[in-house]
Amino acid sequence: MNRTQLKRSSILRMALSGSETMDRDEPEETFVFRAVRIAAVVALYWFVSITMVFLNNHLLDNKDLDAPLFVTFYQCVVTVALCWLMQLLSKMCPRLIDFPSVRFDVKLSREVLPLSIVFIGMITFNNLCLKHLGVAFYTVGRSLSTVFNVLLSYVILKQTTSFRALACCGIILGGFWLGVDQEGITGSLSWTGVFFGVLASACVSLNAIYTKKVMPALDGNIWKLSYYNNINACVLFLPLILVFGELGQLVKFSRLTDISFWGMMTLGGVFGFAIGYVTGLQIKYTSPLTHNVSGTAKACAQTVIAVVYNSSTKTLLWWTSNMMVLGGSSAYTWVKSLEMKKSPNTVPQDSAKEKLLSGDKENQGV
Repeated sequence: MNRTQLKRSSILRMALSGSETMDRDEPEETFVFRAVRIAAVVALYWFVSITMVFLNNHLLDNKDLDAPLFVTFYQCVVTVALCWLMQLLSKMCPRLIDFPSVRFDVKLSREVLPLSIVFIGMITFNNLCLKHLGVAFYTVGRSLSTVFNVLLSYVILKQTTSFRALACCGIILGGFWLGVDQEGITGSLSWTGVFFGVLASACVSLNAIYTKKVMPALDGNIWKLSYYNNINACVLFLPLILVFGELGQLVKFSRLTDISFWGMMTLGGVFGFAIGYVTGLQIKYTSPLTHNVSGTAKACAQTVIAVVYNSSTKTLLWWTSNMMVLGGSSAYTWVKSLEMKKSPNTVPQDSAKEKLLSGDKENQGV
């Protein structure tokens, strides 16, 4: 492992452990400077994440092109291209851009393949959930990731969960069912979207488990993981696009040579790549707990913006379901952070790393 990778891994460890000081020898920063920097990083995360959701919703809601697999495939292609570009820029301007040198290795690609299959399911079901449910109900529709994380951790890893954490999961489940009920009363519920939302939540949890197994082979490097995941996804998506008949949809699409259409598609891929960077940036300058709180607040703001933008009228119980989901998720994060502080030092880092790698796979869809 070269010096750049060692530096990056040490930064990642400090970011995951919530450390605010990168080097004791560096001059102490003023409170105002730290506050402004943190505010800027959080604002950037909110902007990238919310914009990406609305942009993906716009692309997937295209009445003339019903090809969600192709849209997701193209975003993976853009991510791979950006990894190559960032690697090139890093060599040209090493002082300005720090990006690991990544070369394709067939053996590593095979090792990552099981994770890539889960990754494909996650980003595809994410986008299908967003397509059928819309932005306003997306938070509730794909809210069961925490519940599946607890369930699959017990089934696969034999890890038990405290009563307080289970109670938080109960609140999330209650909010989910109340939201589905209220959305059904308004007549705008899509059971297809709910189904895809549940599948996406399960895949997010499975992604966390498989990521933890694969990361040692990739030297713990998140960008290597993204590179191999997206290359594998590009290959695996091709037969899926053919099987589901999306090639015919593309041939009939009237805007296939429209530069503005490809510009929007590429922009969606750029934001999908950027969410991974701003997520790591927010954790680096705050902490995993603060990142989760910020993500919860962002989801709330995202829902309000969607309701206002669509000029929708929602009932009190509908809003209550959203608050239950967001409140239960925040409470779960808080409970787990307290439990990690009482555990050996190796546990919090692993748990926090799992949150970073699995959580915010908003990337590509949320």
